[in-house]
Amino acid sequence: MNQITIQQITVNQQTFTVRTAGLDNKGDLVMLLHGFPESSLMWEPLMIELANQGYRVIAPNQRGYSAGARPAGVQNYTMKLLAADVVALAHFFGFQQKFHLVGHDIGAVVGWTTATLYPQLLKSWTALSVPNWPAYIWALENDPVQKEKGHYVHTFQHKYIPELILRAFHYRVLRKLWTGFPQTTIDTYLDLFSEKGALTAVVNWYRALLQLPQINYKQITVPTKFIWGNQDLAIARSGVERNRQYISGPYQFVELDASHWFMEFNREEICKEISEHIKKYS
Repeated sequence: MNQITIQQITVNQQTFTVRTAGLDNKGDLVMLLHGFPESSLMWEPLMIELANQGYRVIAPNQRGYSAGARPAGVQNYTMKLLAADVVALAHFFGFQQKFHLVGHDIGAVVGWTTATLYPQLLKSWTALSVPNWPAYIWALENDPVQKEKGHYVHTFQHKYIPELILRAFHYRVLRKLWTGFPQTTIDTYLDLFSEKGALTAVVNWYRALLQLPQINYKQITVPTKFIWGNQDLAIARSGVERNRQYISGPYQFVELDASHWFMEFNREEICKEISEHIKKYS
């Protein structure tokens, strides 16, 4: 049986905490990207499952979530830099060619960006919860339901206020989001977000998205599976349905009767969907 190991990996002048599994296997590389407010810890069950299938699996605590990869300044958290971290980590582990990518929440935006900028490096792309950025931003600007679900994105644009809100009453807002999570997981996340500069760094992802110039999101050509839960607290149907027009390659959309937290509450089903897509393009 494969086990999870945790390594400190330095690329792009940043040191990332990276969970790995099955690195001695002969199969393809699979990289897993977490979202907010979680970490690579969320992926451990899937990592074991994929490693047992023969894949080599890595899941980084991304820029801002790793204590050694927490540079100051909004300009250090653009999607272009976050996607460059993905590629650099894949290269570090010896994959100069194609690998599989999976991303959840705003980690999915990193994945969509990677699929836009580096399509030649991806065998497959699996997005969880969040559609491609042009589809999401259209919905945020035009759909009243998405405006309500995504109001926090605008709140996160302010200086200092988001950090104060998130930290208040011993991280009450975050602990509410984690309702039903194992206590050990909650404790691990609280430890991470309590670290110096962590809250500002993770909120800077959202500030960079709306405050800085964006890349030109082109048609996605990488074989893509997009999985969305119709009870998602943050993502409305309008952007999800619009997503198709930004993809020209093979595309499969899966709607689940589920919330935002797939790995926590729909683990068996979501692992099956992800594994099937990766296997199809291995």
